[in-house]
Amino acid sequence: MANEGPNWDGLLKWSIKHSDVTRPTRNLSEEDKRWFMEAMQAQTLDVVKRMKEITQVMQTPEKVLEEQGVTPSDLEGMLDELQEHVESIDMANDLHSIGGLVPLLGYLRNTHANIRAKAADVVTTIVQNNPKSQQLVMEANGFEPLLTNFTSDPDVTVRTKALGALSSLIRHNKPGIAAFRLANGYAGLRDALSSESVRFQRKALNLIHYLLHENDADCHLVTELGFPRIMLHLASSEDGEVREAALKGLLQLTKDENNGKLNAGEEQEKLKQVLQERVKNIAEMSADDLVAAREERQLVDSLWSACYNEPSTLREQGLLVLPGEDAPPPDVASKHFEPPLRALAAKSSSTDGIASTEKKQPTPLLLAPPSNSHGGSASSNDGPQQSDVP
Repeated sequence: MANEGPNWDGLLKWSIKHSDVTRPTRNLSEEDKRWFMEAMQAQTLDVVKRMKEITQVMQTPEKVLEEQGVTPSDLEGMLDELQEHVESIDMANDLHSIGGLVPLLGYLRNTHANIRAKAADVVTTIVQNNPKSQQLVMEANGFEPLLTNFTSDPDVTVRTKALGALSSLIRHNKPGIAAFRLANGYAGLRDALSSESVRFQRKALNLIHYLLHENDADCHLVTELGFPRIMLHLASSEDGEVREAALKGLLQLTKDENNGKLNAGEEQEKLKQVLQERVKNIAEMSADDLVAAREERQLVDSLWSACYNEPSTLREQGLLVLPGEDAPPPDVASKHFEPPLRALAAKSSSTDGIASTEKKQPTPLLLAPPSNSHGGSASSNDGPQQSDVP
């Protein structure tokens, strides 16, 4: 059966037959079990075999492939297929075992921009929510070519894809975050925010949110690098996602007690102008646009309240909470700056010393967060998400 390939039609019919909830359950016969296991094993063997074949191609010198008539388009299609295979976390981890990870990382240096971009896409799939593959890529020196492509590739698509791969590589990966900081990755993010590519800007803003969420001490660093000025500019972007992401970033920096630059002088005056402009534009939105801009409305109000200790005029105009929306609006700031477990710990510590005569409340049962699953959604997740829309 493995030689002929899996019988997908038969497997589908078998699955439907045995998932009919209207029929009484029955034990599978040994013949049914054997048939099902053979079908699944044949598919697994086919995928591993195909991944080995793709690995052989990636190990072949580019000049030899050209002599054999293999085009860059052919290689892109091959990488597309590989990406489908490694969507399975087991197959993603197996790629290293069969010798395919190192040549894949080598494709990040390919002379063709489309292949460099596609290779980064495959790396993103491999490392996303996958600590084992994150470690394997770091050990195989995959961080360096990704950083190089992100910061200095002449093709903006390659830079964007490399940033997406880097973002997935260093999330929940302390050695990766440390390497990014040491390599002056924040300077690359600043350049990305200053680019003309909306997709590049979105990815950069999403990664900035995550990094500041993980280490609020970096707020001072990004302020010194001039991020507030760029974010103030992006807060007036025509792209709604960029606007919201920029406003989130400004809110993060505003909440930093040690960040004096954004809360005083020229930066504060510019922020006030931007927020007033956003209030005016929101007031002129159509009903549908107002609904779509719900998070932006909340961010504008939160920023105004944080900077000026008073509610924005969105509340007075009845634009903060529309009819049919929940009231009061969600606390946008706290969900970025005070994770639930940290808040609970702070609440618990604040009750220390209370007289023992008070009735002791039962300790709430904490449910562990679900384990990361491969291919889960930048978005995310812990802290600000990676909403890297390709």
